[in-house]
Amino acid sequence: MNLSEIQSALTELKIEAWLLYDFRGINPISQNASGLTEKNITRRWYCLITPQGEPHWLIHKIETSNFNDVPGKISLYAGWQELNKEMQSLLSNVKSVAMEYSPNAAIPYISRVDAGTLEWVRSLGVEIHSSAELAQYIEARLSEEQFLGHEKSAQLVLQAKDYAFKWIGDQLKAGHNITEYEVQQQIMHQFDQKGLTTNHPPIVAVNANSADPHYAPSATITERIQPNDFILIDLWAKQKDPNAVFADTTWVAYAGRTVPDKYVKIFEIVREARDRAVAFIQDKWEANEAIPGCTVDDCVRGYITEKGYGEYFIHRTGHNIGTVIHGNGANLDNLETRDERILIQGVCFSIEPGIYLPDFGVRTEIDVFLAEQGKGGVKLTTVPVQNQVLPLL
Repeated sequence: MNLSEIQSALTELKIEAWLLYDFRGINPISQNASGLTEKNITRRWYCLITPQGEPHWLIHKIETSNFNDVPGKISLYAGWQELNKEMQSLLSNVKSVAMEYSPNAAIPYISRVDAGTLEWVRSLGVEIHSSAELAQYIEARLSEEQFLGHEKSAQLVLQAKDYAFKWIGDQLKAGHNITEYEVQQQIMHQFDQKGLTTNHPPIVAVNANSADPHYAPSATITERIQPNDFILIDLWAKQKDPNAVFADTTWVAYAGRTVPDKYVKIFEIVREARDRAVAFIQDKWEANEAIPGCTVDDCVRGYITEKGYGEYFIHRTGHNIGTVIHGNGANLDNLETRDERILIQGVCFSIEPGIYLPDFGVRTEIDVFLAEQGKGGVKLTTVPVQNQVLPLL
């Protein structure tokens, strides 16, 4: 547990207390904040953290060995009556707490605490606020080491992408039959050679499959790649370290020499939407103005809608990136959810607008890191970015 960081965030955000809670892994935010991710804990545990003073834990009597090295005071319970009594005591000096709760389940990444536990805490006379901003401060801000690792991973992921597209072109020029799945496995081999790991194999999608944003080939479900096909590759990976941060990018290509106008037209709209998002963030960041994630989505979605393709942009503009590919920081989203969390210094996120038509889909994805003014400001980490559909032959 990084107690000083948590208490600093509580002070900055003017939060009276944070009540951490977990039961059998239902709340990864509490697990990460407490440092208990590697423990085999089978009973409910709680930890109250305030801006000053030591943490106060409430744990089951059979779990004491799992909490030998935690900072602060520990109270114990065995039966449910004792738990209720000890919880009343734990919360006796606070009027409100932050918990992993999102009003109306607006942000599913934050909605981790079950409704019954929320009811119980409220029944003890304590008001509950969402820990959405707090969780971002604690989980989503990258250390210098994490940022440098992310930059390195970004370049290695781009190299794997380059290899994959070149391999496709070489195989087609040689007259070989290849499939989406074979390309996917080539990328996985590249990841392994480069010391990278991922939670899921990359997306390699040809023609109509590229219109499915989360299509993924397998050994049994795959399409052949042939000359004149349109190809989308979305790949993400990180270094083999639990604290390493993912890099995530999407590129598109055409298995021919001259890219048909229908692909160029849609790509140019998506590219402009992406670049408008970057410019919007840069302008706000340099002006020291708050940037809610939903406003970036509005900027991008508004442009694509203006061009007549709003109904074909069926997902959020971007997601937070951390030690897991979809992190717990602010997303660029006013479609799937209304994410009003502010983009803060130290966070990393994707910008990935897309247009998905019946016979093909176009997405371009880049990663962005928000550094201090004077230390880079808005940094694009997956560079170079894609500016045209790649011709492969």
